Amino acid sequence: MLDLSPHSQYEQRKQQHVQILQALKHKQNVLGWTRLATIIIAAIIAYFTFSGFGVLGWLVVVIAIAAFLAIVSIDTSNNTAIAYTNHLIEINKDELHVLQHNYQHLYDGSGFQPDEHPYAADIDLFGKSSIYQLINRAQTEQGRALLADNLINQLPIKMVNERQAAIQELAPLLEWRQRFQATAKRTPVTQTIQKKISSWLDQDEAVFTSHSWRFILPVYSIITIATAIGAIMDYIPAPVFSFLFLVYFITGTLISRKVMKAYLQLSGIVQSVDTISDLVKCIEEKRFTSSLLTGLQQGIQTNQQKAYIQIKELKDILNRFDLRLNVFVFMVLNSFLLWDVRQMRALNKWKENSKTVLPKAFTAIAEFEVVNSLATLHFNQPQWALPIFEDYFTLQGKAIGHPLLAASKRVTSDFQLNGKGKVALITGSNMAGKSTFLRSLGVNLVLAQIGAPVCATSLSLSSMGLMSSMRIADNLAENTSTFYAELKKLESIITAVKQHQPMFVLLDEILRGTNSLDRHIGSKALIRQLIKEQAVAIIATHDIELTNLQEEFSNAIENYHFDVQVENNELYFDYKLKHGVCHSLNASLLMKKIGIEL
Repeated sequence: MLDLSPHSQYEQRKQQHVQILQALKHKQNVLGWTRLATIIIAAIIAYFTFSGFGVLGWLVVVIAIAAFLAIVSIDTSNNTAIAYTNHLIEINKDELHVLQHNYQHLYDGSGFQPDEHPYAADIDLFGKSSIYQLINRAQTEQGRALLADNLINQLPIKMVNERQAAIQELAPLLEWRQRFQATAKRTPVTQTIQKKISSWLDQDEAVFTSHSWRFILPVYSIITIATAIGAIMDYIPAPVFSFLFLVYFITGTLISRKVMKAYLQLSGIVQSVDTISDLVKCIEEKRFTSSLLTGLQQGIQTNQQKAYIQIKELKDILNRFDLRLNVFVFMVLNSFLLWDVRQMRALNKWKENSKTVLPKAFTAIAEFEVVNSLATLHFNQPQWALPIFEDYFTLQGKAIGHPLLAASKRVTSDFQLNGKGKVALITGSNMAGKSTFLRSLGVNLVLAQIGAPVCATSLSLSSMGLMSSMRIADNLAENTSTFYAELKKLESIITAVKQHQPMFVLLDEILRGTNSLDRHIGSKALIRQLIKEQAVAIIATHDIELTNLQEEFSNAIENYHFDVQVENNELYFDYKLKHGVCHSLNASLLMKKIGIEL
């Protein structure tokens, strides 16, 4: 696959897995017919055995039954392989769609949209056709929540740099990344399951911990099994054995009541625990070099055996515990072996030895899913740059574009703003690209500060907070008008910049809900205050007079614009950012086009 484009690699892998799937389905058909043939053969031999084949006939029947059980086991493994291969096909199909800018079918994270946030709603972080929907590849609820948290909360620069190194290491490892993602798709690993496990791990209460059970269990089993053998060999009369079995059954049932609390806590999680074990196995068995990934590997290691083996042991215990769901099997096992006591003691021992493994596993899996998501973005968009963070306040980018626009429609621009207390005023006609450019800067700033590649050929910046006021809506429930809602948003921005922390502010049409005179006066006052508080802001406006502030603040204000050309009453936009003030307006022409007589 050397030197192949992402599209070619995804297409090639999809075809490979389709061929594997066809072979697995053929095997499935063969196993189905073989299983049916085994049943028929066993039934025929059993019939003739009753007719006089004797011991030899019964031996063949036993062999046939053993063969049938072996085929069932092979078929189960084959079905698991079919499901896994289907996941891999789905993953490669999804990525092929994403490369065509068709990602709206993916999980959009709309549930993570905060009610109030400095920038999330303005720059489309969550929901349909959002940044989250574009970049997320996490399958567990923990991984999805961590990615959402990263998008709305700034990470320390040290963590960002470690993420970048991890992404660069993981991006070329396509096979490993898809194996990890396909494994995570197998069974849901939810927050509810994590809470169940955490609740059980945090409980100090335990039953059947006494050392006397080490003597009671084998002695009890020897007695019960001996009586069963005695009954089979006619040493114990049937009525006596029936009475003894009733005693064993009642004894096992009474003792089992003590395990119900633990069983109910852990019931229904076997498959998820198995998935967690296999995800941890993916992590543990791969050799990594970046500090973040090796640190996550070391974080789940213990002084005992590998973490995934310990988690698999828990899965095996829970599987044995779940035999109580088969009433007949459980009745026999619990009556003769005190099955529940044995599994409860195994659980107690597992908790004592491996209590810390699962919490560490949840943390590692979530972080790996986030890094895997960002590594996929880096792989899919090799021309996008990993940003460079500087110690001084700066924002310098080449060919900055909006990630949510298809590459065929995306127009990019260069931009730079150095030093604190700077304001860029952007003028331009309607639909010329002002708001899109503001969102391009905001989105790329967020991507940069979670360690992701950005939609630019280069980007240098410093660590900074982000606030915006772009989409303002009224709130009938709170009896809040659009104008008042914007004032509240601006109030939060002013409060933030007064803290004198590095802050990047995006404002689109300030005070749009009031008259033009008040809007002009208020906008000028706000710009002066932003400069005074050493904030950095980019403001899109139709108020051309605001650009005259550059004369007053020649070292603090820069004017930019988006232009429009009018030919034969038609508008032509190039969507390119330019220096200076825009003097070509289009509102009058647009109003005429819809029938307003001017």
